[in-house]
Amino acid sequence: MFTRVTLPLAAGNFINQAARTVMAIVGPLLAIEFGLSASELGILAACTFASYALTQLPLGVALDRFGPRRMQSGLMALTALGFLLLALAPNFDWLAIGRLVIGVGISAGLMAILKGHSQWFAPAQVAQMTGLAVAIGGMGSALMTAPVQAIVPLIGWRGVFAVLATATLGVSLWILFRVPEKPLEAGVRRLRLSEEIAISGQILRSRLFWRYGPAVSTLSMLNFAYLGLWAGPWLRDVGGLDDLARSGILLLYTFAMIAGNLVAGHLGSRARAAGLGPFVIPILGVLGMFAMQAVLIAQPSGVVLITAVWLLLAFFGSTAPTGFVALGQMFPPDQTARVSTAINTLTLAGAFLLQAMVGWVLDLWPRTASGGWHPDGYSWALAVSALIHALAALAMARGPKP
Repeated sequence: MFTRVTLPLAAGNFINQAARTVMAIVGPLLAIEFGLSASELGILAACTFASYALTQLPLGVALDRFGPRRMQSGLMALTALGFLLLALAPNFDWLAIGRLVIGVGISAGLMAILKGHSQWFAPAQVAQMTGLAVAIGGMGSALMTAPVQAIVPLIGWRGVFAVLATATLGVSLWILFRVPEKPLEAGVRRLRLSEEIAISGQILRSRLFWRYGPAVSTLSMLNFAYLGLWAGPWLRDVGGLDDLARSGILLLYTFAMIAGNLVAGHLGSRARAAGLGPFVIPILGVLGMFAMQAVLIAQPSGVVLITAVWLLLAFFGSTAPTGFVALGQMFPPDQTARVSTAINTLTLAGAFLLQAMVGWVLDLWPRTASGGWHPDGYSWALAVSALIHALAALAMARGPKP
């Protein structure tokens, strides 16, 4: 089932990761060509998270009802259209439309993997296989760093989006013709759509969900907001690094995420097999990310220290899929996608607000002589995200027991 389920769906997540990360490299180019402010650039990048988040709840119902093959294939075709719009965009409005379309198209990246794995793998295998799939998908982020930085002078940012459109269409066809359908079990009645929607409401009213869901969502939130846009400018304005050093660290950042997915997935499955608490790994991730944000607020210097902090931030944030699996397995199997998309709604709404908030905070300070943004603005923005992590951790610690 690895080649028929995990690999094609991981390719869909590869496109998901690439779409979120590419702005870290091409964003500054768009700002120059279209004369965008920090707020406009932040809003442009955050458009994907806005439409991505709004899609999540209906997506959960659709995935549980129709399965990952049909849903993810269609969504990948829509993503290809979004990339094409970006490649042809004449102004900011068309860029925003393209990003909004992409947000809908990539909305099932991780969710399709979780649903497919819950259908075709034993419960104790799901965390490990999901970690592997997310690690494969993470190569999409890796490709959007130093490799894209190297080819932009050759094909331009429009060429980058055209290549992504073509590759995404290929992934859509791969999923359509390779991923199997899971037949409805004998004697099981297919629920009416109104019943499916009612179950989503029950999940959202669950105290169990609100104990763990926000903490799991914060693990991905900062990675989305910073790797998707603001890590590159931070490395330039606070770290004082040139283009080559920045793209190199962003590449290592993605590799740290890949390593974190593999390690967290393996340890999550081992913890389940050993009878340990399902949230041991995500809890360690929350604590680690909080510590790394505290270091970044202090504006560290030196390429070695800066690199180490950003890589650890990426590593700890990569425990999020293990949290998705753990919380999903606390609910009935036929609700896996809806639980996952409910968590992802929190994640993406938070990422949208956080990514835009960073731009708003940075614009409170005057631009530096080099055209960048003031280091203190980044520290204040990080302080806000650290506070969000702390509140989510407190809710998890004080919430109702499973």
